[in-house]
Amino acid sequence: MITAAPFPLDGLRHALASLAAQNVFIGTSSWKYPGWRGQLYDEQRYIWRGKFAESRFERDCLEEYSQVFHTVCVDAGYYRFPSPQFIDGLVKQTPPGFKFGFKVTDEITTRTFPKLPRHGDRAGRPNEHFLSAELFQKAFLSSCEPHRDRIGVLIFEFSHFHPRDFERGRDFVDMLDRFLGELPRGWQYGVEIRNRSLLQPEYFGVLRRHGVAHVFNNWTHMPSVAEQMKMEGTFTSDDFTAARLLLKPGRTYEQAVEMFSPYEATKEVAEEARAAAAELIRMRTEAARQRRTKSTFVFVNNRLEGNALFTILGILARLGADAPPEADRDSLMQSVDSSGR
Repeated sequence: MITAAPFPLDGLRHALASLAAQNVFIGTSSWKYPGWRGQLYDEQRYIWRGKFAESRFERDCLEEYSQVFHTVCVDAGYYRFPSPQFIDGLVKQTPPGFKFGFKVTDEITTRTFPKLPRHGDRAGRPNEHFLSAELFQKAFLSSCEPHRDRIGVLIFEFSHFHPRDFERGRDFVDMLDRFLGELPRGWQYGVEIRNRSLLQPEYFGVLRRHGVAHVFNNWTHMPSVAEQMKMEGTFTSDDFTAARLLLKPGRTYEQAVEMFSPYEATKEVAEEARAAAAELIRMRTEAARQRRTKSTFVFVNNRLEGNALFTILGILARLGADAPPEADRDSLMQSVDSSGR
């Protein structure tokens, strides 16, 4: 039996800092996971009256997260418009230079409201605010404005469209073109789609025309990030790149939750996703050295393999020269290898 090595927190911190200095930011999708106790989080910080206080953990753990990571994707923005107080609270927990990725609220990106309890009597109905640039600026962007320098990327995530939403993919692309043309300049916008049929020259052309990044994503019905990277024209912004490693293609969100929760360890290695992320980072660090790109964001979700921290360790272990110094690199490799990851 092989004994797992201690989690290499110092090695991870050093590697991520080295990449951040090259404008490559690797983080996770959300951060409030009790399963990361003993890995990223010191459980003793959140003990209250002899017990783990989940409310205290959720309120305060971003500060501890930001001691290691330099970016995070805030999924909460997808479910409700963020207030200025909410964003201010996040920023105050993080050091200067920490960059936030935000998923834009689905009030902007949902064509037809899914039949979910949170949508109430709007479930199943068309969304009158779909791609409303005015509402986006008023209800979302205005809250971000005081902390513009801390906002790395704003992601418009479009859930899988059904035939009832658009008869032709071109109809969506035309609406997206008008919407992006109405947005204020000076922000880094990304578009994440969930319909592989939309991965066409017209879609990529619209994004490039507006300087918006196609967000490479691993998702149920999408080609893998590796496959997307090979498509012509997928790097649509000269300034920045974004990728989200979310699910193994072919696997549903519900299946991943059942398989991997509570996200304490890797249950299944996604070799292709790890290799694609490492290749993307290599490409973009080289572009950054040649001053051909400003920043790269890679966000990893627990539901890809079971534990985003170990997924990131696996990506770093593949980076070779971009990994930490020899002693720390050995620690990373031992931690990954000793647990079959």
